[in-house]
Amino acid sequence: MLLLIFSTLFLFQFNEISLVPSVFNIININSSSVYFRPNVRSEHIQKPPLASPILTTEPTRSQGICNVNHAVLRVYMYDLPPEFHFGLMGWSRSGNQVWPDVRNRTQIPQYPGGLNLQHSMEYWLTLDLLSSNAPDVVRPCTVVRVPKPDQADIMFVPFFSSLSYNRFSKLRGEETVSVNNVLQDRLVEFLEGRDEWKRKKGKDHLIVSHHPNSMLTARTKLGSAMFILADFGRYPVEIANLNKDVIAPYKHIIKTTPASKSYTYEDRPILVYFQGAIYRKDGGAVRQELYYLLKDEKDVHFTFGSVGANGVSQAGRGMATSKFCLNIAGDTPSSNRLFDAIATHCVPVIISDDIELPFEDVLDYSTFCIFVRASDALKKDFLLNLLRGIKQDRWTKMWEKLKEVEKHFEYQFPSRPGDAVDMIWGAVSRKLSSYKNEIHRKNRYHKSQL
Repeated sequence: MLLLIFSTLFLFQFNEISLVPSVFNIININSSSVYFRPNVRSEHIQKPPLASPILTTEPTRSQGICNVNHAVLRVYMYDLPPEFHFGLMGWSRSGNQVWPDVRNRTQIPQYPGGLNLQHSMEYWLTLDLLSSNAPDVVRPCTVVRVPKPDQADIMFVPFFSSLSYNRFSKLRGEETVSVNNVLQDRLVEFLEGRDEWKRKKGKDHLIVSHHPNSMLTARTKLGSAMFILADFGRYPVEIANLNKDVIAPYKHIIKTTPASKSYTYEDRPILVYFQGAIYRKDGGAVRQELYYLLKDEKDVHFTFGSVGANGVSQAGRGMATSKFCLNIAGDTPSSNRLFDAIATHCVPVIISDDIELPFEDVLDYSTFCIFVRASDALKKDFLLNLLRGIKQDRWTKMWEKLKEVEKHFEYQFPSRPGDAVDMIWGAVSRKLSSYKNEIHRKNRYHKSQL
């Protein structure tokens, strides 16, 4: 008997391929297994295929540079002049320096605050790529920056397009063309002159254009590239669509509520919460109609609000003490309000028929959000009857799920496994896989007939 036990232990300890995956190598996202590849010798591991249906995340690096062969995504980043990125934030380089030293936090310029932060993912993604080659920065090894284009799966264009629009789209002084438009024209000229762009007509390039008004003059000429967007509300379908582009979450403005301090059902006296701009154009007209339907209900908070006069803090407290938070279409199908609700564990009620949601191929939003068609929401008493009919047990399950998924919507530096930055890279990888699958299928007979 002792001999049998020792033999079994010996096999489990030294066999290169374990019969049972270790529980330490598996976590769950939305009831799907997510495997962390173990630290094995490089000669025994191959680079995984892009866009695995199961979200794959590399182990967090503790020291040393990430192994390029182990990364899910290899990225080449153009060394654009600072006026396209950190220079827009007032950063001044030293000598021929193109990038700030990410190993020294004090040298990294802070992204402008307020509503600018909503569309700051261009900043977080660029920092993450820079830090992938910094041995002292602890981060996941999902993505690695490579020095040559022919080593890369995709080419990243580090233009801070949302910041450029927010801060430099208006004419200043004697300008006849805005800085924002000048930068876009220069970017188009640069990319169209590159062999890397010509090789696949830009289809293996990644451009962040999260603000709905960013890249207005360049998007048509660069529309073959993969975009990172908030939604498709202001794009023609031939320029932006779900087949090639990635939807990224807004960076929420309201502070995240710690799970241990999140109010339960009984401690949230407000049934429905909305605070923001009420009169909007296009699809946002539903906000105005809902306002008149709900404003006088005793357990509903539906008022105008802005970021000024302590508006963000007030909204944070209100959402944290509400059971349901309305996310209603505005000028575009999406808004930051959804991610504020997730951060405060207020069950989101999405009333936006054309909304596209980040990472929906790996996250089931129906487990932590309520979806209501706009036409139904505008029926008298429909919305309130629906929400009042949701019992405490069901609400609590959704509340627990919100606390579980909130990490996927957090932007931070350095990035962490499964946070918004890591999730975006995973989404890019899956889009690339679909694109490569299409190319390979087209090549089935073409090359055999050469």
